[in-house]
Amino acid sequence: MNTEKVIKCPVCEGSSFSPYLVAKDYTVSRESFSIVRCNGCGFVLTNPRPTAEAIGAYYESSEYISHHDEAKDMMSRIYKTVRNYTTDQKLQLIQQHSAKQTSRRLLDVGCGTGFFASHAKAAGWQVAGTEPDRQAREVAQSRVGEHVYESIGAEYFIGKKFDVITLWHVLEHVHQLNEMIAWLHEHLADDGLLVIAVPNHESADAQAFGSHWAAWDVPRHLYHFSKTSMQRLMKKNTFHVKQIEPMWFDAFYVSMLSSRYQQGATQLPKSIWTGLRSNLKGRKGNGSDYNTSSLIYLIQKK
Repeated sequence: MNTEKVIKCPVCEGSSFSPYLVAKDYTVSRESFSIVRCNGCGFVLTNPRPTAEAIGAYYESSEYISHHDEAKDMMSRIYKTVRNYTTDQKLQLIQQHSAKQTSRRLLDVGCGTGFFASHAKAAGWQVAGTEPDRQAREVAQSRVGEHVYESIGAEYFIGKKFDVITLWHVLEHVHQLNEMIAWLHEHLADDGLLVIAVPNHESADAQAFGSHWAAWDVPRHLYHFSKTSMQRLMKKNTFHVKQIEPMWFDAFYVSMLSSRYQQGATQLPKSIWTGLRSNLKGRKGNGSDYNTSSLIYLIQKK
C-alpha cells in the first residue's frame, strides 16, 4: 500500500498530533488504520493514509452502496429505502435556504450514481455533478444527462458559478481539503449556498461504539469532523456556517453497521436503541446544538 503522512493540520496548520484510536476497514481490506488528533485545535484525521493514487482500491466493494446501486444485502435495501425519503427532505432544505428561485444552478460534488442530482433536476434545478468512480459516473450520466464529470478539474467548470453546491458525505474523502474548499468558494455565487453533510464523531452513537463505529470508515474517510472543527475550517476559508441540521436516520443505519462490526452480525434491537438514544441526546437545546450521528452544514460566503 502506498501511503502518505499528513505533516500539517488542515485546520490550524499545527504539526503536533497525538494518537486518538485505531480503526479497522471492515468493508474492503480488513486492515487497521491510525486516527490522530491535532494537539493544536483538536481536529481528528486518518494518519497515515493511502495516497490519492492508491485510495481507489479501497472503494472496490459492492457493499459501498453510494457507488453501487445493485447491492442487495439487507443494509443496502434499508439504505435505499431511507434514501428515497431523505432526498425529498434535502431538496426541501435547499429550497428553503437558497437565495435564488429563478436560475437555480446546482452542482453535486461526488454525486455517486446520481440519485440526488436526478431528483434535483426533476425539481427544476439546472444540474451538474462530479464523480471519480467510473461505474457510478456512468450510472449518474444516464440519470442526469451530459454534465457529470470525473472531477472538478473538468474544463466545463472554468468560469462557472453555482447557486447551490452540495457535498453529501463527500468532504471527508477529499485528500486536498483546503484546496477543495478554495475551489468551492471560487465557484459558488456570492449569495449562494454551500451544503456539506459529514459524520459527527462527537455523537452519542460514535461514543457508544468506539473504534467499531462504522462512520470512521477508514481509510476512505480521511477526516473526522466535529461541529467545532467544521466551523473553524470554514472560517479559515472565508465561509460562515449559517445553520446546522441533523440527519436523523444516519444514527440507525450507522448503528446497524457498527453492531455488525462489533458483534459479527447485525444486532437490530441494540442498533435501534443506540440510534434512538443518540438522536435524543443529539437534539438537546436549540438548532445550533444538534449533535447527531451526521450533520448538515448550511454555509455561505462571508
